[in-house]
Amino acid sequence: MPEISKAKVLILATHGFEQDELLVPQRKLKEAGAQVDVVSPEKGQIRGWKLKDWGESVAVDKTLDQVKADDYDAIVLPGGQINPDLLRVNQQALQLIQSFLDSGKVVAAICHAPWLLVQLDAVRDRQVTSYHSIKTDVINAGGKWVDREVVSDQGIVTSRKPDDLDAFSAKIIEEIEEGSHSRQRQSSRAKRGEQRPGVH
Repeated sequence: MPEISKAKVLILATHGFEQDELLVPQRKLKEAGAQVDVVSPEKGQIRGWKLKDWGESVAVDKTLDQVKADDYDAIVLPGGQINPDLLRVNQQALQLIQSFLDSGKVVAAICHAPWLLVQLDAVRDRQVTSYHSIKTDVINAGGKWVDREVVSDQGIVTSRKPDDLDAFSAKIIEEIEEGSHSRQRQSSRAKRGEQRPGVH
């Protein structure tokens, strides 16, 4: 089981990520001793969204084509409306998230980021939370939506909004230290073997 001080965590984001939903987990994971890489389709910097306007920019450590799930223990998906909407039409981003799901590693999504899990048919039959405005999307994708600050189901960690970031970050650390989730890995592979109507 990986200790958090030896863990490597990938934060996947692009322009329009909710600022605190990247910066707070990044800071808390680093404080716990983890190595954290911000990964994006773009080189250089990506710009956050703060409340109702553009916020701070964050340096990109690696681009999508430079990373693979085998090198990390967990992936964190910040929300914001713009960021996951751009990533869910990026096949390379989706393939990376899918490889984390397939390997049973920790996948953590907050706010609007569960859209990415919906896109991959990864919430079906799992307890999940999200920002309230995408609750119906989660339910329509077969997820069991619950209104709690943090929910963990077989290695998938979800939270609702920036107010939940302390609980979200703590649960990510806890799940990494628990190690790979074999049931999640088997479930994900079984789902990929089925062709579900309407899922692309």
